[in-house]
Order: sequence, then C-alpha cells, then structure tokens
Amino acid sequence: MAHRVSSLVASIIGCAASLGPAPAHSAHAYPSKPIRFVVNASPGGAPDILSRALGQKLTESTGQPIVVDTRPGGGGVIAGEIAARAAPDGYTVVMTGASMFGALPVTRKRLPFDPFKDFAPITLVADAANIVVIHPNLPAKDVAGLIQHARSNPVMFASSGTLTPAHLAGELLNALVGLKMTHVAYKGAGPALIDLISGQVQLFITSPVSAAPHLQAGRLRALATTGTTRTTAHPELPTMAETVPGYEITQWWGLAVPVATPAPIRARLHEEVTKALRAPDLRARFASQGAAVGGGTPQQLAEFMQAELKRTRKIVEMARLPVEQ
Repeated sequence: MAHRVSSLVASIIGCAASLGPAPAHSAHAYPSKPIRFVVNASPGGAPDILSRALGQKLTESTGQPIVVDTRPGGGGVIAGEIAARAAPDGYTVVMTGASMFGALPVTRKRLPFDPFKDFAPITLVADAANIVVIHPNLPAKDVAGLIQHARSNPVMFASSGTLTPAHLAGELLNALVGLKMTHVAYKGAGPALIDLISGQVQLFITSPVSAAPHLQAGRLRALATTGTTRTTAHPELPTMAETVPGYEITQWWGLAVPVATPAPIRARLHEEVTKALRAPDLRARFASQGAAVGGGTPQQLAEFMQAELKRTRKIVEMARLPVEQ
C-alpha cells in the first residue's frame, strides 16, 4: 500500500513538473520581474517625475521594481518606437501623453509606429495646465508685460523638442498676438530648464511638475497658467486667456502597452495602477506639483486620446505650423 501511495505521489510530482511554470500571460504570475517604464522625456521632465512617483507606489504593492527608462528625442518618436517593438508581455510600459498621441500624429506624416494601432491604453495618470515661466531678470511682471517686451526685444522660448506641446505653446502665443519669438528645441524639459535658469533662453511654457522645484527655489518666475480656469496649485496666477483670448494648451500623461499584450496582463496592470493612483500620499504629491491625478478605464483613455488629437490639430492650425513630411 505504501509503495502504491509513493508511486502515486511520484506520478503527481512528475506531472506537475512537466507542466512547467505558469504561462507568462497569466495574471496570477504577473508581475514576476521588474517592469520597465519607457519615458519620452529627459530626467527632470514631468513624465520622468511622475513615473518615479507612481513607480514607487507600484513597487510597494507588487514587490517588483519599476525601472524608469528615459528616452528623450524626436518629440516622443524614440520612446514610442522602443515601446512599440518591445515584447508584449506587460514588462514594457510607455508613459505617454500629449506629445505621442497629440502632436506627433498631427505634425508628422511618417512615424515608425502608429500611436493608435500599436498600443493598448491602460489609464490616464495625470493632467495639468501648463505654466508660463521666465528668467527672473526679464523685465516682465505679467503676460501683458511679456508681450510688450517681446515686441521690441528678441525673446527665445524653449521647448522639450520640435513640435512638442511646449513648442506648440510658444508658437500659439506668437500666432495669437503677432510676436516673432525664436524657438529653441531641447531634448526634454530638464535641459531646457537649465538653460532658462542660466539665461540662455527667456521663456518656457512647460508643465508645473517640472517647473515646481525651480519656482520654489526662486530660480524662475511664473506669470500665468494655460488652462481655462485658474489652478488650485497656483490660484494667484491668472490664465493666459485672461490676457490673450483663445489661448489654451494643457498637458496629460497616461500609460499604454504594446497592443498584443494579453488582456489578463493589461487588466492586472490597470488594477495595480488604479490602486496606486488612489493612494492619498500619491494624490497629495501630484497636487503639490500642480498635476491632477487621473484614473479611469482603458476605453475612457482611448476616447480622451481621440479628443486630444482633435484639440491638438486645432492648435497646430491656429499656430500655422508646417507638417513634417
């Protein structure tokens, strides 16, 4: 009898061994190793800052490290191509936003990936009105003063890359009030802010997330925000539209994965990210940097992306920007 039991146990163990580990697309097994966040920004930019904050919460809940892989350049082309070609296993996630799903499809005819066909949305992470920041030595105390100064003096405005939201923001101001400010493109908000602080450029219309540390330290001066209403983070600042009617441009950030990523993996990732975004400490951290926490279903993010695409196209038309062939 004992021999028969032993044989049965051995048989069961052998069968279990032959089955091997749980398949990689099993939501139970995910995540079992570090997850890479591909970020289309340089260190110090809003996507980088937000990714690290979110990644910290995800590490706490999943027990797996979140590796932030900053890939600036091309207005999101480099990061997008890397993420689109990655294995669709849930271990490569792109922190995307207004650049990849707004500016790129509108301003560039040829891309090495299709933002709307090659990715599956997960959820909106955050959004924010931009903030207009200048070098403290610039003799402008408000937007009207900035416009007056730019009419009679050369002004260079920074961006985090050609045809990115920051570039569109400066060109929109040029178009609406008839200025000729010169655009200077950088590989992200981090290097742009360094040159703004040193006085190499005079103006940057960027996210409050990347500008916050420099404003708090007094290295830059803020003039306005760019949404339709004043923000809770900077209620003392007027909107650009209060001086320049029709001016509105905002930023947003969301997560997406290669489209072939199995549905159970996408669902588990959405569950973990949603839980992290509900954490009071993360919400407070985002708010202190001028960003509103996102959330919602993948379908809601997909619909939001389509709406943002239309809004970006309108901005490009208003700013009379050429479309790259």
